[in-house]
Amino acid sequence: MLIFRPLLGLLRLLIQGVYLALSQIWANKARSVLTTIGIIIGVASVTAVIAALTGLKANVLSEFESFGTNKIFIAPERPREGPLRHISWHKLRFTPELFEGLHQHCPSVDQFTLMAPTGGAAHAGDYSIESVQITGINPSWHNIENRPLVEGRPFSVIDEQQGWQVCIITPEVRDKLRLDRECVGQNIYVSDRSFRIVGVIEPQASSAMFGGGGANSEIMVPFNTAWKIWKPYVFAIATSKSPEVSDEAQAELMFFLRQARRLKPGQPNTFVMHVMEQYLKQFNQLAMAITLIAGGIVSISLLVGGVGIMNIMLVSVSERTREIGLRKAVGARPFAIMLQFLIEAVMLCFFGGLLGLFFGEMLTSLMASIPQAKLEKAFIPGWAVGLSFGFAALVGVFFGMFPAIKAARLDPIEALRHE
Repeated sequence: MLIFRPLLGLLRLLIQGVYLALSQIWANKARSVLTTIGIIIGVASVTAVIAALTGLKANVLSEFESFGTNKIFIAPERPREGPLRHISWHKLRFTPELFEGLHQHCPSVDQFTLMAPTGGAAHAGDYSIESVQITGINPSWHNIENRPLVEGRPFSVIDEQQGWQVCIITPEVRDKLRLDRECVGQNIYVSDRSFRIVGVIEPQASSAMFGGGGANSEIMVPFNTAWKIWKPYVFAIATSKSPEVSDEAQAELMFFLRQARRLKPGQPNTFVMHVMEQYLKQFNQLAMAITLIAGGIVSISLLVGGVGIMNIMLVSVSERTREIGLRKAVGARPFAIMLQFLIEAVMLCFFGGLLGLFFGEMLTSLMASIPQAKLEKAFIPGWAVGLSFGFAALVGVFFGMFPAIKAARLDPIEALRHE
């Protein structure tokens, strides 16, 4: 029981301090609100900025997820140094034979497709499209990109093996060529070659980051068909079985391609890999740094608010000097006096933080309603609320300490003589 007595005494002092602080704040409502304006603006600014950055981050991350975080892009590239930097394009470019046996040697790779992008014209009857994106793909492309078909079927293994002149088009191509609404089975001419439509696919989702949605006039053909007709530039897309084995998939692909290219140890790669997960990690680090910097800049207003708190607390000590003298005369200890003024400063900051959070939420709702601002996912995270209140309390303690110590050190006789 003797052990808990000091703790109970401290708790009683805290309760009394809070009660007296609330009484003083209520007695001087206008002055208290004006005093905490700096804290209100600071907390509102910090929470609104963090909410905006959180909303932008959520938008970008959703685009990453829709694009595929476990994708690995592989393309031919000349090394920047060494004798292979002058390698001819004939030897540098990718060919279908280069990737034979890939799945047997790369167990961490889930799906794999060769891509053969080119451009050309398309026409049907009296209608034509002068510029259309033509892409040769393997059947596994459908699983990688996850773009559903509006009508018809995806490419089959037979389409690929036989190199048949079949195609999948987007609705925009169908509408520009004035084809029937159900156009599967109809023929169109792609670069003056007849192709039979087997499916209509959804257009690529619009993406501000990755440029998606720009080429809605798309025609897909089997990769072997595109290779046989046009011999275009070829790159590849692979996906790992899970994000956890992405590094293993990259290492396996690296080893496989070096072997297929017959590169000796020490020779630079004649290809390059781009991994979406790597860019995602870099973006997360950048977003965190920007959030910390922006939050730090707007937190300066909290320090300004802290100076205002210290100023008004010094005025309060001066106004209540006689009261402090009376309390000391009847036995109040300096620690109790200091704790009372410290609690009052913290309570002012707390109420300022509460009002600041309210205005920050209003600003966040306003930002989320702005069209084309990409902030519809803006919200104030829980850690930002805790950080704002924690920083506000710290400001109250720091800037309230000097007035509290000054009040505690007042001589009771001199204080009683004060008018």
